[in-house]
Amino acid sequence: MEFLKEIAKVLGADAAGAFRVQYAVVDGKGGYFQNVKRLVQFSSTEVVLRGRTGAVRVEGENLSLGKYFAGDLVIEGDIARVERVT
Repeated sequence: MEFLKEIAKVLGADAAGAFRVQYAVVDGKGGYFQNVKRLVQFSSTEVVLRGRTGAVRVEGENLSLGKYFAGDLVIEGDIARVERVT
């Protein structure tokens, strides 16, 4: 998504930041995640995704996987929280 790249550029993301998991969440519907290299953990309340540099934990209710292809992942459900993990 070029839009996310433009946002990262405006925020001053460095070259390494381009390989972190980037995401957009739609309230009550789910989220779209980019640069995903591995699905580490999955349940209906928690998903952990790893990128090249870093990982994120997604918490919510009724979480399910929509699409996972070429580093793009869609998580459907009510996402309550996304946080960076080490």
